[in-house]
Amino acid sequence: MGSVHEAPDPSELRLLAEHAARETGRLLRTHADRGLRGLDTKSTATDMVSDADREAEELLQAILLGARPFDGLLGEEGAGVEGETGLRWVVDPLDGTTNFVFGYPQWAVSVAVEDDRGTLAGAIYDPSRDELFSAHRKGGATLNGQRIHVRATTEIGQALVATGFGYSSKRRAAQAAQVASVIAEIRDIRRGGAAAIDLAWVACGRLDGYWESGLNAWDWAAGSLLVVEAGGRWACAPGPLDADQAVAACPGVFDHLSALVA
Repeated sequence: MGSVHEAPDPSELRLLAEHAARETGRLLRTHADRGLRGLDTKSTATDMVSDADREAEELLQAILLGARPFDGLLGEEGAGVEGETGLRWVVDPLDGTTNFVFGYPQWAVSVAVEDDRGTLAGAIYDPSRDELFSAHRKGGATLNGQRIHVRATTEIGQALVATGFGYSSKRRAAQAAQVASVIAEIRDIRRGGAAAIDLAWVACGRLDGYWESGLNAWDWAAGSLLVVEAGGRWACAPGPLDADQAVAACPGVFDHLSALVA
């Protein structure tokens, strides 16, 4: 291991992110097979957390800081470690907890590492499909080792777009009204319930675009890099619903989608 301040190799960070995401996915599959334990709620009655979330975050922290003990770390379930290297891991141990609880196979592990310029490397692992997406800055994006690219769609009316909803009833109502204004202008809308997978699917061409308000850094840190490295566009800025709004899409529809949801 080099010195604390030695410039990291982004490809090595990517490999570490892939390893951590896969190992955590295996842990979550074990929880899924044996049944849920320690189920509780967080911000609202619909915002759930379980022992699986907590143990997954503990494992991520052990793997990442075990390999790079001087880095920082931010996790959805409360992990917060100050680092000394200028790098910080941003992790969502279980994106799509509601889906996980209900046995709906749309949940993932998201692992990213950022520097002062944004996300440097990251991985998203979907255990239900055994699909591992990863990328590093200027290194391209892959799915199970094969290079991926966004779609070449240029007409917003032909675009298949995903979105998501927050946990408060007030925000959900506002988001539903936004969907009503958008759906007539596009091919169709999908709502999978896991932002990380939505972003990964934009990157590999299963979706033309995605937008959502009120996300946290761990929701999009890895996925945003995947989109950009796969040739797409990404932005997260103050939006119309009193929260930051994320938009990701293939270049041919990004501007039009951004205008529709603004």
